[in-house]
Amino acid sequence: MKTFNVYPLLPVTPVSAKGAIVTDENGIDYLDFYGGHAVISVGHSHPHYVNSLKTQLDKIAFYSNAVQNPLQEILAEKLGKISGYEKHFLFLCNSGAEANENALKLSSFHNERKKIIAFEGSFHGRTSAAVAATNDLTINAKINLQHEVEFIPLNDFGIAEKKIDETVSAVIIEGIQGVAGVVEPTIEFLQFISKKCKETGTVLILDEVQSGCGRTGDFFAHTKSGIEADLITMAKGLGNGYPIGAVLIAPQFQAKHGLLGTTFGGNYLACTAAISVLEIIEMESLQKNAELIGHYLHSEIFQIPGVTKVSGRGLMIGVTLEDNCAGVRTQLLNEHHIFTGSSSCKKTLRLLPPLNITMQQAELFVKAFSSVMKKQLTPAN
Repeated sequence: MKTFNVYPLLPVTPVSAKGAIVTDENGIDYLDFYGGHAVISVGHSHPHYVNSLKTQLDKIAFYSNAVQNPLQEILAEKLGKISGYEKHFLFLCNSGAEANENALKLSSFHNERKKIIAFEGSFHGRTSAAVAATNDLTINAKINLQHEVEFIPLNDFGIAEKKIDETVSAVIIEGIQGVAGVVEPTIEFLQFISKKCKETGTVLILDEVQSGCGRTGDFFAHTKSGIEADLITMAKGLGNGYPIGAVLIAPQFQAKHGLLGTTFGGNYLACTAAISVLEIIEMESLQKNAELIGHYLHSEIFQIPGVTKVSGRGLMIGVTLEDNCAGVRTQLLNEHHIFTGSSSCKKTLRLLPPLNITMQQAELFVKAFSSVMKKQLTPAN
């Protein structure tokens, strides 16, 4: 048997990693400015993270949600405190797609509606309802298209005013669109759709799977808008590589046995991973670091010739070039040993380094990126 060939793979085989450095089988070190799709939040192999998981593994690794697991309550308390959502409840699952799937289901249970409003450029996962709410027909099979989803433009007040009404179950929106190329809803637009949802009894779901967990400098990207979402979905950076998803649920949603469920969600190791991530973020002031290093990267990168736009906040950065960024990414990888990410916008590369990246490493990236862009803009002889 061979693996199902669905991933375009970089020509790198990592065997170890520490902080923001990934080492391959040939002993070559790579600077990780992509964090495995924004998953590595507190750095590879952080000692506190590793020791926490090792200690827990010696005790008990797994039992299902048929028994009491105090670690879930500890995680809920820490997550509520750091996020500012202490009155919300926590449902744990295994991934961002599963978190969004459960959020959409919970919305429909709550108001007994089925229509979903999502946004052009959105990405919410690859499971049934989550992929239907993803604005990419190439990853939607016929079976997914049974869901009633309408896509509207981001930051378009007029269309949002018309489309968000009493027939809509949920509006699902990313704190910052990642796959689209780090595209941000304005503060005013988030406030507007929050108001419309309240007026129409529509559930507001904030997808913070990629933009959450301190990446923007705030714990959630939508925090700056001052709104309170009904449901917030998380994954990626919450586990720093250990699979975990979460839905933060407002008090007006009534829980009952069997309403939601999962076999692996909220297991001992997953909770331990997430608890240690939150502890590291607080102990090392990583939200502050994300804001500081992010500001430096934004200002320096924008001055480099060939860059037309720098978007995002903190350490969720989109760099839009005059031309397709594929060649730039390849040069950064092959010549400077730096991982970066792509997006559906072919001209925009994504930067999603660990939140504990150092200023020295940020300066190294800027120097390498500047060198690559200079080569790209120099006419061949």
